[in-house]
Amino acid sequence: MAIKHWHETERPREKLIRRGAQALSDAELLALFIGHGPGGSNAVDLGRDLLRQAGGLRQLLDMPREQFCKLRGIGPARLALFKGALEMGKRYLDQHYIREEPLREPCDVGPLFMSRLRPHPCEVFAALFLDNRHRIITYEELFRGTINAAVVYPREVVRRALDHNAAAVIFAHNHPSGDPEPSSADRCITRALVKALELIDVRVLDHLVVGDEKWVSMASRKMF
Repeated sequence: MAIKHWHETERPREKLIRRGAQALSDAELLALFIGHGPGGSNAVDLGRDLLRQAGGLRQLLDMPREQFCKLRGIGPARLALFKGALEMGKRYLDQHYIREEPLREPCDVGPLFMSRLRPHPCEVFAALFLDNRHRIITYEELFRGTINAAVVYPREVVRRALDHNAAAVIFAHNHPSGDPEPSSADRCITRALVKALELIDVRVLDHLVVGDEKWVSMASRKMF
């Protein structure tokens, strides 16, 4: 049955207006962007089918473009809507953290790193540069690698810290395998970065390793 024939209280758009977005299921949220389904099906049914094909909402939105377009009921226009909405959410999260207030704890920025790094199919090494009050200056992805490694150059990190006039830095990188446990190589490069940045009086506050469902703080484990 087409959504326009549903009771008003059950239509996704009207439900959101009356009860807020948190009242909608994942399929109903997708329906807001889908508009209508193919072949007489409604947008909520298509949303449920997309979630089933992908294995869940996160898996759906993290899909590479080529794989996403192979899903039944998805074309370039809907791909653009989904990816645009996802990027808008990421930018909101970025701006939530890049603000005037100092960070209370380095690991408070875990959600920001998760949203930016988890979708990458290869290793990406990123940094948050902070001022002397631990306010975020900027987020920057510094190095990209393969599925299981990224080469990090301390000299380049030092140069970027000087460019931003940073007083402190928080590093993060993802493990595409999904396991956030820091490796021996992770510990070695972190120590090398600490030593290099000490020469210009920049403190390394933490190095987070991002996995599929969570992140690990190397500072909290005293790994460097």
